[in-house]
Amino acid sequence: MSTRKYMGIFNKEEAFEKAVQYFSDSHVAIEEIYAPIPVHKAVKNVAGSSGLPVLAYFLGIFSLLAILSFLYYTAAVDWPLNIGGKPSDSFPSFIVVTIVLTILLVTVFSLLAFSVSARLYPGKKAVIMHNRAMDDKFIIVLNSDKVSQAENKLRQLGADEVILYDPKHE
Repeated sequence: MSTRKYMGIFNKEEAFEKAVQYFSDSHVAIEEIYAPIPVHKAVKNVAGSSGLPVLAYFLGIFSLLAILSFLYYTAAVDWPLNIGGKPSDSFPSFIVVTIVLTILLVTVFSLLAFSVSARLYPGKKAVIMHNRAMDDKFIIVLNSDKVSQAENKLRQLGADEVILYDPKHE
C-alpha cells in the first residue's frame, strides 16, 4: 500500500477554507491540515467535534465520588479521631480538599486522554511536512490512494503549490 500524499499549499486563508469545505462536502477524508492561525471552521470540517469535554465531565463526577468516598472512609470508618467531641464524618471539612483534588485529577486524566488520542508521547519524532507549514502557509494533506485527480482539484481550488510527498523516498 502506498503512503504517498498530496499537499496543497495555500497562501490565502479564504482559498484554504474553500478547499477544506469542498473536500469535506465531497466526503474525501483530509488526512491533516496545517495553519499558522486557528481556522475553526476548517478544523471542525476535518475532525468534527471532540469528545474530550464529555470525558472530562464524567471524569469529574467519578473523581468527586472517589475522593469523597476516600475521605469519608479514612476519617469516619478506618481511623476516626475524637477531636473536641466533633463528628468524624463532617462533610464541610472535606469540601476544599475535594474541589482541589477533583480539578487536579480531571486535568491530569484529560491531558492523558488528549495525548493518547493525538498519539503524543515522549521521544516521538516530529514529521515536518513543509518547512513553512506553521509560518505563513495553509496546507491540506490528502492521501493520494483515496483521491483521484487530487493535484488538479487542489490547483482548481486555489492552491499555489501542490507537492507529492512520498516518505519512502526521503
